[in-house]
Amino acid sequence: MRRILVTEDSATMRSLLISTIESCGDYEVVEAASGFEALRLLPREKVDLIITDINMPDINGLELISYVRKSPNYAATPLFIISTEGREKDVEKGLSLGANEYLVKPINPVRLQELIVKYIG
Repeated sequence: MRRILVTEDSATMRSLLISTIESCGDYEVVEAASGFEALRLLPREKVDLIITDINMPDINGLELISYVRKSPNYAATPLFIISTEGREKDVEKGLSLGANEYLVKPINPVRLQELIVKYIG
């Protein structure tokens, strides 16, 4: 079973993402309410896809991406940013740090499902 890490500080948004993911296939979701929590989980959990918000307390999504891309275990793992920050420079920065996709909130659930299937089947 494919595992997806969802890192999002908003419980409502996290719940929406999880239900969107679970309704598109047989995926197991690992939740993190902050970048710090995600960093604690990653060494112990094997995940096939990482989805992260950018604006979070403690460690933000950009710092999380930087860590993930430097980690031998996760350097090649697909990573999506989901953020309210939708300006072109924000998107460019996220992609330049190593995100595979950048989705602006409110997200299109069908688009998210299509991307999940595209990257991890």
